[in-house]
Amino acid sequence: MTNSNILKGRTWVWPDDVNTDIIIPFRFKARTNDPVEMAKYTMYGFDPEFYKKVKPGDLFVAGRNFGGGSSREQAPVAIKYSNVAAVIAESFARIFYRNCFAIGLPAMEVPGVTKQVKQFDEIEVDLQDWSVKTRDGSVHSALKVPEFLRGLMREGGLVEYYKHHHSFPWEALEPRLPRANITPRSQSSRW
Repeated sequence: MTNSNILKGRTWVWPDDVNTDIIIPFRFKARTNDPVEMAKYTMYGFDPEFYKKVKPGDLFVAGRNFGGGSSREQAPVAIKYSNVAAVIAESFARIFYRNCFAIGLPAMEVPGVTKQVKQFDEIEVDLQDWSVKTRDGSVHSALKVPEFLRGLMREGGLVEYYKHHHSFPWEALEPRLPRANITPRSQSSRW
């Protein structure tokens, strides 16, 4: 039986400050909204042939500030549709990180991870415990995020979550305020 909360895969290790124009250059993201087509240009800034080398279930491990630059979702979408199962980084650019959760691409911040992993190591990512097990068997905890965000990501992102639940996960966290009884201006004597 397979545990869908455990991802095992080969790593692609990237340096600090990989920006969205390296992940998918603007000239390609402007061409199409088709995620499968965008995937052909994933990591083009480092290796134009990356899409031919990546295998389903591969994992990204990156240094600090992964995904800086553009706020467009195309960069994490290209990664997800290139069959990369998750991105683990020392830190992320905030908008890129948020976009990963929105589209259902697992993204974990694990300080020091690049010192523990080499190119093409086999590692294990636990989406329930929010941790990474490296080749030597040591377990590294990712920085915690709220459970509702992890659940959103595990279900495939905002759209898939809404299709399944007919609501968003944060709606359960918001207090329900009674609707104010507002009288239209034309009927109000105070105005």
